[in-house]
Amino acid sequence: MPAILDLIGNTPLVELKRITAHLPDNVRILAKLERFNPGGSVKDRPALRMIQDGLNSGALTSDKIILDSTSGNTGIALAMIGAALDYKVRLVLPGNVSDERKRICRAFGAELIFSDPLEGSDGAIIEARRIYESEPDRYFKPDQYNNPANPKAHEESTGPEIWRDTNEKVTHFIASLGTSGTLVGTGRFLKKSNPNIQIIAAEPDSPFHGIEGLKHIESSIVPGIYDKTVHDRLIGISTDEAYDLTQRLAREEGILSGQSCGCALAASLKIAEELAKAGRSGEIVAIFPDGGEKYLTTAVFADGSVFAGEGI
Repeated sequence: MPAILDLIGNTPLVELKRITAHLPDNVRILAKLERFNPGGSVKDRPALRMIQDGLNSGALTSDKIILDSTSGNTGIALAMIGAALDYKVRLVLPGNVSDERKRICRAFGAELIFSDPLEGSDGAIIEARRIYESEPDRYFKPDQYNNPANPKAHEESTGPEIWRDTNEKVTHFIASLGTSGTLVGTGRFLKKSNPNIQIIAAEPDSPFHGIEGLKHIESSIVPGIYDKTVHDRLIGISTDEAYDLTQRLAREEGILSGQSCGCALAASLKIAEELAKAGRSGEIVAIFPDGGEKYLTTAVFADGSVFAGEGI
């Protein structure tokens, strides 16, 4: 019988059918559903790898508290892993992250500290850094934005899974930008496997956006692990586009997802439609980082449009 942490990875790859009905048969969009990780998101992969590295190096000892900044999903992953391994976890989150994320982190026993919501994930980074530097001997700080174990986790798991599950036919890989670990690590593996595979980064098209967990790279603290040489193209997606497609995923595909999934899908559709117009084929794989359960009280679902007719 596997332990809970043994269930991280090997998430399903599913083809989108109705949203892509306007595309020719030789252009497909496949979604890798990271919600099926035990912590509910793609962040389980790097969180586990960073903790394992800390244990192996001796940097994480039994008397230390795991501390990091997060917009939510990495925090949930660290809280889950901390609970499984009997470590205390302290997380710094922007004050405006969804209530569901706060509740899940607390359910795993994590202590939460909230930074200024107007400063977004950058504010949480700065506050976590301040806390760590005030008592460095008390904490183990995985530092997801700068830890090479973050992209390495994807280079060793996410990339090989996509290569295997597409029978080595993937032509385009698309991921939205947060820490950038998913894009960078997966992209490195796929480029080594086939240099012709196009690696596409999707980001909010403005510094002021509502796509929770994502970064507009040009206006943000750039993660140390971000490597712009990995991706072939960077596509800006509006909040409205991301929200609309997140809602459509639930209504039309039966996939309840977070808005970063809508962002990745918007970029995937742009690429798919370009291929179709040019008469070319494509096997496009998009990372869907998490599920939508953590966002039901946020703006993406607040108008009830996904639940039309039910009086919500």
